[in-house]
Amino acid sequence: MRAIIGLMAILMVACVSNNETNNTKEKMSQYADDPHSFSEPNEVAMKHLSLDLNVDFENRQLTGEATYELERNSGNRIILDLDDIEILSVTDKEGEKLEYKVVEGNEMGDALHINLNDNTEKITVSYQTSSNASALLWLEPEQTLSKTDPFLFTQGQAILTRSWVPIQDTPSLRITYDARISVPQGLLAVMSATNPQDLNEESVYTFKMEQPIPPYLMALAVGKLEFASLGNRSGVYAEPAILKEAAYEFADVEKMIDVAEDLYGPYRWERYDILVLPPSFPFGGMENPRLTFATPTIIAGDRSLTSLIAHELAHSWSGNLVTNATWNDFWLNEGFTVYFEKRIMEAIYGKDYAEMLNELGQQDLMHTIEELGKNSADTKLKLDLDERNPDDGMTDIAYEKGYLFLRSLEETVGRERFDKFLRNYFDENAFKTMTTEEFIGYLDKNLLAELDKKPDINAWIYEAGIPADYPQPESSLFDKVDSVRLAWQSGEVSAQELSVADWSTHEWLHFLRGIKDLSTDKMTELDAAFNFTTSGNSEIAAKWFELAIQNDYDTAYSKMEEFLIRVGRRKFLKPLYTELAKTPEDLKWAKRVYKKARPNYHSVSTETIDKILGWSS
Repeated sequence: MRAIIGLMAILMVACVSNNETNNTKEKMSQYADDPHSFSEPNEVAMKHLSLDLNVDFENRQLTGEATYELERNSGNRIILDLDDIEILSVTDKEGEKLEYKVVEGNEMGDALHINLNDNTEKITVSYQTSSNASALLWLEPEQTLSKTDPFLFTQGQAILTRSWVPIQDTPSLRITYDARISVPQGLLAVMSATNPQDLNEESVYTFKMEQPIPPYLMALAVGKLEFASLGNRSGVYAEPAILKEAAYEFADVEKMIDVAEDLYGPYRWERYDILVLPPSFPFGGMENPRLTFATPTIIAGDRSLTSLIAHELAHSWSGNLVTNATWNDFWLNEGFTVYFEKRIMEAIYGKDYAEMLNELGQQDLMHTIEELGKNSADTKLKLDLDERNPDDGMTDIAYEKGYLFLRSLEETVGRERFDKFLRNYFDENAFKTMTTEEFIGYLDKNLLAELDKKPDINAWIYEAGIPADYPQPESSLFDKVDSVRLAWQSGEVSAQELSVADWSTHEWLHFLRGIKDLSTDKMTELDAAFNFTTSGNSEIAAKWFELAIQNDYDTAYSKMEEFLIRVGRRKFLKPLYTELAKTPEDLKWAKRVYKKARPNYHSVSTETIDKILGWSS
C-alpha cells in the first residue's frame, strides 16, 4: 500500500511539474516572434508605461523620462527598441542606477539592453530624442494654417514609435500608458488617450490610456488647436481656421459609430475624436485609439471623402481591438477594416454608393498588382518582410485583396452568418493579437467546418495575385459615368454639355481614371468646363495632375507645384513623382520642386520619394 501511495505521490508531483512546465512555456511564448523588433517580451515584457516629457520646439526634441512596469517571465534583462535616441540614465524604482548598453542594430534601429536585479519590477529611462527622429514632424508656424504657432505630430506605424520612446516596438505586445506632457504656452497637447478639450494655464497636460494597445498606436500632437463637439461621444480637434469646415464634414460620425456597433458589437474606447492635422501628414488617416489623426485633404466641402473616417473608425475593432501579431500579418488589420468600412458606408449611404467605393478599390488593387508583378510574393496576403522595412507591405494588397477575400467568404456563407462570425471574432479576441495561421484555424472552426465545399483559403492567403473567381462589384452609377465619358471622347457632346451636376468625388475619379491619351485641346476643354487645375478637392486634383503629366498639359504645372509643396500625403505624392520621373525634363522639374517641398514631408513620405527621384540630401 505504501508503495502504491508513494507511486501515486510521485505521479502527482510529476503531473504538477509537467503542468507547471507547460504553463511556463505557454506564458513564455505568448508573444509572437517579430522580425522587426529586437525586444524579447517572452523573457521580460512591458505592461505599463508612464511618460513625463517636455516638448522643445526650439531644439526639436522631446526630453524627459519613461517609467516601465515589467512582467518578468524568465530573463534578467529587458530589451527595448530605439532609433537615434540618446539615453541619459536608467534607474530602478528606488533610484539605483542599472547597467545598460546600446547594441548597434540595423536600418530599423538599435537595441537597448538593460540589466535587471532579481527584484526589479519597475525601471525609469531618462532620454532625449534626436531632432531628426523619424516619427516626429516639427512644423514651423508658416507651415501651418494659423501661420502663428509651430506644430508637432507623431506617426508611429509601423516601427517608428521607437524613435520617440524607447519601447518594445512590436504589435504582438499590448500596454497601457499614462503621460504628462509639458508644452509651450498657448498650445494644446493631445494623445491617443483621454484628452483635454481646452487650454490650461500651466501648459501641462495629463493623459491615460487604460485599454491595452500595441506601441505603434501611441501618438502625440501639439499645436494651436481647438475642439468642436460632434455628439455625445465624438468631436473634432483642428486649427481654428479649419475647425468649422471639419465639423461640417464629419457630421455623420455619431451615425457611423451607431452603425458600427449594430454590426459588430460595442465601441470599447469610450470616445471617438478626430484630429485634423496640417497637410504634411503622410497618410489619409491613422487609427490612434480614441483620437484618429486625419489629413485635411479629406475635407472636400461635400462630405464625399468621409469613407476614410469610416475606415479609421472601423479600426477600433479590426487593428486596435484585434491586432496583427506581426507586420507579416498586416492584412488582418487592413482587409478586415476595408470590409467593415464598406459595410458602414452601405448602411448609411446605400448599396450603389458602396459599390462605387468597391470598384475604385478594385481599380487600385489591379494597378498595384500590375506594378508589383502578378507573380510577386508581395501580392500574397501573408507577407514575408523579414529583413525589410514593414512599410513595404503597406500596399493595396493588404487592403483590397484582403477585402475581396472577406467578401468572398460573405458570399459563400451568406451575410447573416458571416456577420455573426465577425461579431464573435471581435468579441472573443478583444484586446488580443492574431497571426494569419491563428485566424485560419479560427475561421475553419467557427465558419467553414460544416461546409461541404470549402473556399480555397490557400489561394487567397499564400498565393500571388488574386483567384479568378474574385467578387466583382456592380456599380450602375459608374456605368452611367462610362457612357458620359464615351459620349464626350467620341465628340457627341462637349464638356460643357455633360450631365454631371449630381456627381460625387467618386464619379469624377472614375471618369478621370478612364481617360488615357488626350490632346492639349481636349485637356483644355475639360479644364475650362470643370476647373480641375484649381480644384480644392485633393483627390480630384491629384488625379488631374497625373493626367497633366501624362498628356504634357503644361498649364497645370504651376498649381501642381503648389500642391506638391503643400500636401504630404504619400497616396498623392507617389504616383505624381513616379510619373514625373519618367522623362528627363519632368524629373529635373520634380527635383527642383522636391527640394522646396521635402522639409514639409514626414519621413514616411520622404523615404518613398527619395527612392523614386534618386534623391540624396
